[in-house]
Amino acid sequence: MHDKSLRELATGLRNREFSSSELTRHFLDRIGQHDSSLNSFVTLCEAEAMKSAEAADRLLAEGDGHVLTGLPLAHKDIFCTRGVKTACGSKMLDNFIAPYDATVVEKLSAAGMVTLGKTNMDEFAMGSSNETSFYGPVRNPWDTDLVPGGSSGGSAAAVAAGLVPVATGTDTGGSIRQPAALCGVTGIKPTYGRVSRWGMIAFASSLDQAGVFTRSAEDAALVLQAMAGFDERDSTSLDREVPDYAADLSASVEGLKIGLPSEYFSAGLDDTLRDVVDQAIKEFERLGAEVREISLPNSGLAVATYYVVAPAEASSNLSRFDGVRYGYRADNPVDLEDLYKRSRGEGFGREVQRRIMIGTYVLSAGYFDAYYLKAQKVRQLISDDFRKAFESVDLILGPATQGPAFRLGDKLDDPVSMYLNDIYTIPANLAGLPGMSVPAGFVNGLPVGLQLIAPWFAEGRLLSAAHQYQQVTDWHRRVPGDFS
Repeated sequence: MHDKSLRELATGLRNREFSSSELTRHFLDRIGQHDSSLNSFVTLCEAEAMKSAEAADRLLAEGDGHVLTGLPLAHKDIFCTRGVKTACGSKMLDNFIAPYDATVVEKLSAAGMVTLGKTNMDEFAMGSSNETSFYGPVRNPWDTDLVPGGSSGGSAAAVAAGLVPVATGTDTGGSIRQPAALCGVTGIKPTYGRVSRWGMIAFASSLDQAGVFTRSAEDAALVLQAMAGFDERDSTSLDREVPDYAADLSASVEGLKIGLPSEYFSAGLDDTLRDVVDQAIKEFERLGAEVREISLPNSGLAVATYYVVAPAEASSNLSRFDGVRYGYRADNPVDLEDLYKRSRGEGFGREVQRRIMIGTYVLSAGYFDAYYLKAQKVRQLISDDFRKAFESVDLILGPATQGPAFRLGDKLDDPVSMYLNDIYTIPANLAGLPGMSVPAGFVNGLPVGLQLIAPWFAEGRLLSAAHQYQQVTDWHRRVPGDFS
């Protein structure tokens, strides 16, 4: 059953080919059999999952329920889940049991989906390789000596290995699209504000956005439909009607204008990956799309801008973890200052500490105008570049990463090199645009992804273009040999 798409599994449930209980048991068994080699899960909810599956079976037997009812999923361990440990990949929250459900969890549960567990991630979503987790690194199913990408690497690896048919993720600077590309699955980050952030532990509040990993664009459309929508509990949520993404999948790409940013095809892009992207471009041209070169002149400033804005917001958001109210608390503090220092020093990992220090520095008196304010001005220029580009094109296409997955440990001690992994994905976050990565081929036997970026609130256009591409290619159907 793990080789079926979400749509096929939904059809099988409706046709009584198998029950949700059987389906849930199958995936739980696969996790038990295979996850020791991947470390993609940090928490399993076996008893709760079987109980939810039995409830789904009762609904389905009555001919009731949502199209997603009875289908298993996993949540990135950044989404609060009632009664379940939500650690955000950190020692700081290793003892935190969430007292409520995040809106994303709430919505998908209301649709009848069955939560199997929580997936591993970079600590507080800070990382590009999923090596900063307190629970150890996640490994890439295509080669377990390689990284899966981060910060949502656990979700990407679990979907790629067939341990779960769909998993949620978050994308602050590429943390859905980058691991989707390196693991050979489909990942979408919607427009900022399209999916509620309530109950999603914050890294950088003006950048974080929830999304989803699936095998295909069709599956992503089904899940995003259930996740999206206005939430009055989230001040950044936008009150805008959610279209029927699945109904729009059949839209032709005939006449679609696709822009190729010259800055995304310059030095730094792996030559073999460039060949893969060129082949994808030809597929879109065969489907009737019109391709033209465009420029995003300020995109070269995106990484520097991001690593001022994101750490500044992280510094503010993570100030609440002080050893007093909840989370990790140092033993036997001598006074309040010692409690604060040791709780934060022992509870946060090296990368989180690095970003807190950077963020605190750029927000400090005397440096705010020179760094943070200037970064926000450059962020507006990057957004304006996209706005101008979308006056002449309908979609933007390019690579999702500079190359395929790299070896565990190769960049862990070189933060600048690590940060450059997100060079093609960060601009969309700074502008709040929807973006996705779809499997587009292989380089040296490893999957690589094609990135598509659409105008604000045009997720449907993204999904339909990706779906049409996946109708004429089979890259999204390839699975790692050890997990077939």
